[in-house]
Amino acid sequence: ATELLRLSHAVAEHLRARPLADSAALLAQRARLSLTCAPPPGAPEDPAEALGLTQRERDVLRLVARGRTNRQIAEELFISPKTASVHVSNILAKLGVSGRGEAAAVAHRLELFPGDPLTAPTPG
Repeated sequence: ATELLRLSHAVAEHLRARPLADSAALLAQRARLSLTCAPPPGAPEDPAEALGLTQRERDVLRLVARGRTNRQIAEELFISPKTASVHVSNILAKLGVSGRGEAAAVAHRLELFPGDPLTAPTPG
């Protein structure tokens, strides 16, 4: 539970989600836990890996962030629309969001696809 709290706090800080970061810090303070401990060796540095996204889910999320429908995702990845839908549902659950737009926003904020001109954040 401590590692999940640290991860939640770190993600909230990265997203500049101040209310969530403050809530995590308050919970850590009440439980007398440190949020500043170094991550254990081998801990994922990649945000997508830290969120538990598989490579296929990353592929699907990249296409979701580009605004593709399940049918378009299925055609591009040579899977069925139902399989694409299942991947999207799993992604939404792992990101803790309720819609495709929110998932795309999280991917953008976390800079999950920096080399992709259609999903990379704009400088500035």
